[in-house]
Amino acid sequence: MAAKRGTKTSMKNMEKELLCPVCQEMYKQPLVLPCTHNVCQACAREVLGQQGYIGHGGDPSSEPTSPASTPSTRSPRLSRRTLPKPDRLDRLLKSGFGTYPGGKRGALHPQVIMFPCPACQGDVELGERGLAGLFRNLTLERVVERYRQSVSVGGAILCQLCKPPPLEATKGCTECRATFCNECFKLFHPWGTQKAQHEPTLPTLSFRPKGLMCPDHKEEVTHYCKTCQRLVCQLCRVRRTHSGHKITPVLSAYQALKDKLTKSLTYILGNQDTVQTQICELEEKRASLLQAIEECQQERLARLSAQIQEHRSLLDGSGLVGYAQEVLKETDQPCFVQAAKQLHNRIARATEALQTFRPAASSSFRHCQLDVGREMKLLTELNFLRVPEAPVIDTQRTFAYDQIFLCWRLPPHSPPAWHYTVEFRRTDVPAQPGPTRWQRREEVRGTSALLENPDTGSVYVLRVRGCNKAGYGEYSEDVHLHTPPAPVLHFFLDSRWGASRERLAISKDQRAVRSVPGLPLLLAADRLLTGCHLSVDVVLGDVAVTQGRSYWACAVDPASYLVKVGVGLESKLQESFQGAPDVISPRYDPDSGHDSGAEDATVEASPPFAFLTIGMGKILLGSGASSNAGLTGRDGPTAGCTVPLPPRLGICLDYERGRVSFLDAVSFRGLLECPLDCSGPVCPAFCFIGGGAVQLQEPVGTKPERKVTIGGFAKLD
Repeated sequence: MAAKRGTKTSMKNMEKELLCPVCQEMYKQPLVLPCTHNVCQACAREVLGQQGYIGHGGDPSSEPTSPASTPSTRSPRLSRRTLPKPDRLDRLLKSGFGTYPGGKRGALHPQVIMFPCPACQGDVELGERGLAGLFRNLTLERVVERYRQSVSVGGAILCQLCKPPPLEATKGCTECRATFCNECFKLFHPWGTQKAQHEPTLPTLSFRPKGLMCPDHKEEVTHYCKTCQRLVCQLCRVRRTHSGHKITPVLSAYQALKDKLTKSLTYILGNQDTVQTQICELEEKRASLLQAIEECQQERLARLSAQIQEHRSLLDGSGLVGYAQEVLKETDQPCFVQAAKQLHNRIARATEALQTFRPAASSSFRHCQLDVGREMKLLTELNFLRVPEAPVIDTQRTFAYDQIFLCWRLPPHSPPAWHYTVEFRRTDVPAQPGPTRWQRREEVRGTSALLENPDTGSVYVLRVRGCNKAGYGEYSEDVHLHTPPAPVLHFFLDSRWGASRERLAISKDQRAVRSVPGLPLLLAADRLLTGCHLSVDVVLGDVAVTQGRSYWACAVDPASYLVKVGVGLESKLQESFQGAPDVISPRYDPDSGHDSGAEDATVEASPPFAFLTIGMGKILLGSGASSNAGLTGRDGPTAGCTVPLPPRLGICLDYERGRVSFLDAVSFRGLLECPLDCSGPVCPAFCFIGGGAVQLQEPVGTKPERKVTIGGFAKLD
């Protein structure tokens, strides 16, 4: 009985967890917002209507319907829905709200649907599909239903098909989304019809689907994406948005989260028992102290009462004073001595009693004081913990590529940090009124963080601060990072089209290549005067670009003799480098800073190749570069000179414009911009003459699957 009563009390105490923050009523068809808070579906539609978003209220079919559903039986919250004013509707429609039924993701002006979460008071982005892209919290619905049954909220569930007065419902039907008494269930499920196959359930006030369905594809969810922290179905797995993400089966995620939640609850419950034990001990000490005070009070009151009675007896003998005053009037000396002798003894005793008067009870309760010696000892043994000092961001290991990798460390002699908070924001967006809004990642363990899906061609400012039991420390100094100007192209190196593959050593991960001249090049140099052909070693990327803008970066060994980094048409690269070019022949014309391939073509025709020439730690900007290459930057290098080789080179290919740009991948300062023939697939290419080495920049996160198109056939890498 006590256990049952405790369960009811626990259910009653959690009532505030089951109230919608908008309507302050029990949740009905709650939706999970991206900020992990919940809100009723009808309330969410009402809020979006008040915000002026039209056509993004979710799937109307998800609203509960039944054979007895009428406007009078709908949720009362729907009647409270207020629509925006006509002038506001005109402004919203002109600005594009609610007019994107076929809009593509990443368009020039994509619609951003923001939902003001009433729980965390923050603006939550719902995506292009609005409420239709949110999951329904079926678990919360079940908890609400069990709570209603435990505390008997709303009384019995009545049949929705009976004529007044309705009978108590005994069955429910998920397909019909209604509750029935026995007679009405038979009436609406006649034998021999398709409805007769409906399986009856227990009567309920909320009908839920049998399983959790993907809001995008209406398929049952089977996996969990740890990167996006979102449930996905089989169709979601093969989409490009989850490419390279860490996806696990729902069973694995269920078991892991259940174990974590169980451990956390066990810890909390264990602490609750400890606190309850301490409360009981304090109550016992309070009762003991009150009892001691009461006993002391009774004892002292008894003493004071006896003393009062004793001294009142002295006041009762006031006639003695009057008698003594009359005796003092006697003038006959023998008679006075006779009477005064006896009177003097009585007066002396009264005087002595008055001189020795002391209260029988003091006001001190020292012996009833609480013993706090143990607590004082604990206070003296406390070691006060300081907050962590401001972290120092490691700029050598912090960089932005396909993702942003931030690394930091605490200064020497700094108190330890339990976890960190990373804040970041874009600085190249128009300033908004009010305080600057930072995006935040809480409770980051370790001394590094990975920020995914940054915007291209942007400048981000980042900062970090540590936290321990003493609180949050100071922020680190802000660090600014430039993201690449275009999406990063991931590819491996392929040496199948080089004429001298024995002189090219490609690493096992196919991200680095080194040219090892060895004996063949020495023999060629020895026979240089006899008309020997000196070969150019070429290695290509295994991915061809056919659309859009792409970016990649690489590092060239400063000790390389001659290396060319660039791009070219796949067909022209294969055709030109199947055989070894004669670099000693008089017809061989050295490039002018970049191999445009258009020395014999007209001015209007774009060259099939575009290369940047690097040698001995320098970049050559030849005299011919000024005609075909637009230098970026007001103070950029002039043609016909050399500039120092940066730690990393960046290549940005704009396929639609037919332009390729060479950048300093650290500062994103422009070096060269060249035209390029983009009439076919374009591949990254690297050429070696003599010894040299090139290392592709590694992706920050996991490597996604790519389709290899080199050689006229495709394979999944």
